[in-house]
Amino acid sequence: MAKKGNRVQVILECTEHKNSGLPGTSRYISTKNKKNTPERIELKKYNPIMKKYTVHKEIK
Repeated sequence: MAKKGNRVQVILECTEHKNSGLPGTSRYISTKNKKNTPERIELKKYNPIMKKYTVHKEIK
């Protein structure tokens, strides 16, 4: 049986790439604790298409 808890999987998508008009998307999957961080998270992650570190925001 799977554990039931506050930890959920979230998808992070690059905001700069979305606005640049380049083809493709940069997405990462991560987990967060819903109880401690109810708001959407933002992390700096590497975007291989743009070849630099950019801000990735939680979607969905």
